Parts: sequence; structure tokens; C-alpha cells
Amino acid sequence: MNQKMILSTKKLSQSQEVVLLDAGLSFESYDAIKITFIEFETPEFIENAIFTSQNGVDSFFKNKTRLTRIKQCFCVGQKTALKLKENGQNVIKISKNASELAHFIIKNYKNDSFSFICGSHRRDELPKLLKEHKTPVIELKTYETQLNKKHFHQKWDGIMFFSPTGVESFVGGQNEGEKVIPSLNNAIINTTAVCIGETTAIAAKKYISNVIVANSTTVESVIATTVKTMTNDKN
Repeated sequence: MNQKMILSTKKLSQSQEVVLLDAGLSFESYDAIKITFIEFETPEFIENAIFTSQNGVDSFFKNKTRLTRIKQCFCVGQKTALKLKENGQNVIKISKNASELAHFIIKNYKNDSFSFICGSHRRDELPKLLKEHKTPVIELKTYETQLNKKHFHQKWDGIMFFSPTGVESFVGGQNEGEKVIPSLNNAIINTTAVCIGETTAIAAKKYISNVIVANSTTVESVIATTVKTMTNDKN
């Protein structure tokens, strides 16, 4: 049986790579997106802060002398929550995705004001839902996301995706609308996309027919799901 070839659209740590190697999988990894922290101004006090990514937490708290005090935080993902707690924050709600978090806020905190800590490529779901339900929200952009486009001509048995922006970067951006860039066709034919969450899966389904969502929104879960999928496939 031929060795399965896996592509990770996020650079993996040595311990994460070992899991793939121990499963007998061959892989390549690269960062499909690049994050750059930017300067921003904040009020002295934020009552309710929303963080939908670890990058948002890292960029906001990069300056340890920042005087802004946050009363409570609402976030997406266990790893994001852990980073917030490491920075001494009070986490009220942890959701699987931004849409789920928005509905929780609308139901329980509709009349409160929120600050959404986000990047330049933030998704529309959360702010759109809050505004539609007249829940006050202001956006605070703390980092920029750049696509690190890299064309692959080889065939991948599995591709691990960690964000919708990562999917966009892999397929070459949206310059040709919804169409797959021709030079990438070989890279996605008969491949399996393993995604970190439902939102990422929706993005991947535009280009790849076989899409699987990991059990939880962590890199480790994506890797474990990939290993299980690839080693159970006897073809």
C-alpha cells in the first residue's frame, strides 16, 4: 500500500509531526496565512470583549503594559479561552464557532455593548448577526492577515485546513471567483479535506467534495482526525 501524502496548511510543532510520522503518513506543512500585529487604540475599560481566534488574543495582549481593563470575555475555541485565562481574563462563554457565539449573545446579552477584537480578514457572521438584532458592537482590528499563496502540483491524499482564510490562500485567493485555479486541480482531485470547524468546512466544500470536520477546534484534533481517516482508508 502506497504511503499517504498529507498537506498541513499550518506549520506543525515537532510533537505534532511525530503523530503523523508514527501513523506512517508522509506530510508537508507550511503557513497558508501570515499574521502581522498592528498598532491600535483601546478605551481604558471594555465591558464585554469578543475574541474569535488565538491571534486576536495574542495581538491584543502583546503589550503587557496596556492599561485597558476588560470585565468579561466571550470567545470561540478552547485554546482561545486558555490564552485569555493565561492573560488573567474572565471568560464567560466558549463557543464552537462565531455564529453559535453570536446567537448566545443575542439570547442572553442582547442589550449589552460589545467590542469585537479581530483581524483584517474577519468573517461576517458574528458582527452581522449582532447588528441585525441591534446588539451594539464595535470592531477593534488588532492584526492583519496576509495570504501566503503557494501552488502545489502534486496529489494530496489529505489536506488539513485551520481557517476559511487558509482555504482561500491554498486555492489561490478569490481572483477568479468561485473557480479553482487550474494549476491546483491536481492537488485537490480525490483528496480529503480535514477541517478544524464547520465554518472552515463550508469554505473547503466550495472546492473539495470530501470534507471532514474534526471533533474539536484544536490542531491536535485535526491531526487525530486525519490519522484516523487516512489509516482507516485501505484504498
